[in-house]
Amino acid sequence: MRKLGVFFVAAILMFNVTMIMAGNVPNPNMVIEETIGLIPTLDPAWSYDTGSGEAIWQIYDNLIQYNGSSISEFRPMLSTNVPNAEDGTILDNGRTYIFHIRQNVKFHNGDILTPKDVVYSIERAVIFDRAGGPSWMLAEPLLPMINGAYVDSIEQWAVKLAGVKSFDDLFVEGTRTPKNDKYKQALVDTFNLLNKDFEIRGNNVIIHLPHSYPPFLYILAHGVSESSILDERWAVDNGAWPGTADTWWKYHNPTREKDPLYSITNGTGPFTLDRWIKGREIVFKRFDEYWAGPAKIKYGVIKKVPEFTTRKLDLIRGEADIIYVPRQYMKQVENVSGVKISKGLPLLSIDVGVFNFNINSRGNPYIGSGKLDGNGIPSDFFSNKDVRLAFEYLFPYNVFIKQVWMGQAIVPNSVVPKGLFAYDENVPKAFGQNLSKAREYFKKAYNGELWNKGFTMTLVYNSGNIQRQTACEMIKYYARRINPKFKVNVVSELWASFLDDYESGKLPFFVVGWSADYPDPYDFEQPFYASKGVYGSTLGSNYIKWAKKNMNPLLMKSMQMVEQAKRAQVYQKMNIIAHDQALYMFLDQPLSMNVRRSWINGWYYNPMRPGIDFYSLSK
Repeated sequence: MRKLGVFFVAAILMFNVTMIMAGNVPNPNMVIEETIGLIPTLDPAWSYDTGSGEAIWQIYDNLIQYNGSSISEFRPMLSTNVPNAEDGTILDNGRTYIFHIRQNVKFHNGDILTPKDVVYSIERAVIFDRAGGPSWMLAEPLLPMINGAYVDSIEQWAVKLAGVKSFDDLFVEGTRTPKNDKYKQALVDTFNLLNKDFEIRGNNVIIHLPHSYPPFLYILAHGVSESSILDERWAVDNGAWPGTADTWWKYHNPTREKDPLYSITNGTGPFTLDRWIKGREIVFKRFDEYWAGPAKIKYGVIKKVPEFTTRKLDLIRGEADIIYVPRQYMKQVENVSGVKISKGLPLLSIDVGVFNFNINSRGNPYIGSGKLDGNGIPSDFFSNKDVRLAFEYLFPYNVFIKQVWMGQAIVPNSVVPKGLFAYDENVPKAFGQNLSKAREYFKKAYNGELWNKGFTMTLVYNSGNIQRQTACEMIKYYARRINPKFKVNVVSELWASFLDDYESGKLPFFVVGWSADYPDPYDFEQPFYASKGVYGSTLGSNYIKWAKKNMNPLLMKSMQMVEQAKRAQVYQKMNIIAHDQALYMFLDQPLSMNVRRSWINGWYYNPMRPGIDFYSLSK
């Protein structure tokens, strides 16, 4: 029976291949993608991951969209114009934006798009503000600054106006009932700060920002899920925020499953939700009344198929049209007949090695004795510029790219990845491995004491990340090679433990990545360089003090400018400073690829698109 089963499978495979060779394209009205990711939600306000983003892309539209593969040119979408200063739809030095809302656009349930839907959708995204979510992207431009700094959560203004220490202080414990009328009024006043940004005049939506914010259009573009446009009436009917000032906090920071729009949809996009089998597949059905014309295919399907071998076989026999291929398996699909591969596609993402300027020594097993005695490192070890420079020259960047990334990455020269407008070849490149210089700086550090005594420390990576593990192992190897007294241990931690140790400042050196929320260099410069950035704020008091003086003023200056060329000059200056100070070890900018059957037409690459665009595809 076993032999018969094997023969039967082989026969079916041969039949499928024969049919394909005969010119019969399987499922001509359907495109099937097989990948490994999950879809946590279908609510645009919650979505902050590629899996959800890819699904939302098919169902919902935004005000504007990127022009094909470009990340710098826009085309109209639900707005019939792309605001610009030349025609007077961007005014007040980049603080007022006028959008002409497209008329007679249908939502999937038949409702007609109105300017009110636009305002509702954006306001809901700000007040939604779930923990760890994307609301900060709209909160920063739409809410007034506090003490000269952008506000990344609506909670900050509620706390300030009420005069309390935390958002929870406003409510009766365990509820979302304000403790008193003063606190309730502070909450209402907070919403009014947001609401006064919006004006509806006829069929126009006019947005008045409280301050200039150059990346604003990027944040409204298709691909940023949270700025997708919802049908207000439908959302309210299904239990979402009713759009009122005196209730918004009841719909703030929900849990995922209690979010009423978590698993239902109603967009204006080219596909409706046909079915979603959580953890297995999602199917999109063509919306024939789409304002831009119906899609060329009737169905788009995304399947979760964890095993690469299964995905590869499905691709060969035509049961999958597009599949995810890990880099280590790339050669297995390169010479498959009827398969097309697009390689070398730069991701707007970088990985860096992070030096902790002030390591938290309390109960910290990663710094040994905590002293410069050969058995540990002092807590301010990486505050020493000579130490940082020594490690910069220690790392084998090119070998790392070749062996770990199999050539499918490039070495960045700053936190700005290649492809963004502020990427500049004139910024000095990554240091490159030079063991002679590494010895020179190690001997110079601490007036020779470090070289003579040596050091002991532990590097930590998150379990399962082979790139980060290998980076740490390479540091360990070359440190011992140039001085046997340099002892580096490497250990792994589960992601949750890794995050805890990172946030508490216990990790001496670690490797992390950052991917673009939107294609503007501010989205990279701020997290790494600002004293309150995601990474900058965790590097200790020495870095924070230095960044407040040297980086924060430049960062704010860049956001007060409208012209990209002038902003790019500011970012170039910041990146040169970062290089000269050896702030980070710039390791890699990954390159992506797409593997698909050659009968797929219309595929294009845009690094800001999560996944594929079924609307552009045909067979």
